[in-house]
Parts: sequence; structure tokens; C-alpha cells
Amino acid sequence: MINNDVLRSVRFMLKVDDAAIAALIKLGGGEVSREDVTAYLKRDDEPGYKVCDHRVMAYFLDGLIIQRRGKDESSPPRPPERSVTNNVVLKKLRVAFELKEDDLLGLMTASGFEVSKPELSALFRKPDHHNYRPAGDQFLRNFLKSLTARVRG
Repeated sequence: MINNDVLRSVRFMLKVDDAAIAALIKLGGGEVSREDVTAYLKRDDEPGYKVCDHRVMAYFLDGLIIQRRGKDESSPPRPPERSVTNNVVLKKLRVAFELKEDDLLGLMTASGFEVSKPELSALFRKPDHHNYRPAGDQFLRNFLKSLTARVRG
């Protein structure tokens, strides 16, 4: 999924403005202006649209985790991911919203996208593991849709 789409979905889910998104990116260790965030949130056919790169998305997701769960002072900060895949988005949102395996299965069932426990665990493995499975765009869209319904009530 395109990083801009993920950013728009999470912004809608959390009911926040552009300044709050910029603050989350800063909290994660990045630096963007409010105007950059506004450009990221535009549709790709609108004038002023700007592509949200992997580095900015990684900072945003890390900032979301810190904002929702707090900063882990016991370990050194991890460098941001070079490439933010659908699997990385799933992992970071799972951590940020403190979702357990049963929560994830419930969310996917609620969205009409049935997934088994082994299929789900394959999405959270390291890419070099032999049981790793990349998350598709449709899976991530359904996950975001269902998580939005849960968060917004």
C-alpha cells in the first residue's frame, strides 16, 4: 500500500489534524513541516501532492508507538526502517494499539477477511524466515478499515 494512503487512514482513525501528524513524526525522530504533511495527505491527482517516503512513514509509526505506549528508556533507540512494507505497518500498528493475536483475528473477521492463526503469524515473521508471508494491499486495507471502526467506536 502507498505510504500516503496509510497516513490518511491512520489520520482519519485518530481524528487528528496535520499538526498532530507532524508532531508524531517529530516524536518518532523525524522532522517535517505542517505543509509537508498537508502535501502527503492530498490525493495523488491534486496539485501540491507529495510522496511520503519510507523514512517519514517509519518516523510516523515510531512516533505513534511512543505516543500511545510511551518511550522505552531501557533500550537504545532503533534506527528507522529503510523500507516500510505492509508487514512493517501491521507490526507497528499492532504494537501501538496493543493488539494480541485474538484481537487481530477478530478485526480481520469483522472486516470479512478470514485468516487463520498460522497465516497471521506468518505475516509477523522476519523476511528471511521460511514461513514468512508478505501482507497484501487488500489485507492491510481491511485491517485499517476494521481497526478504524474499533478505535472510532
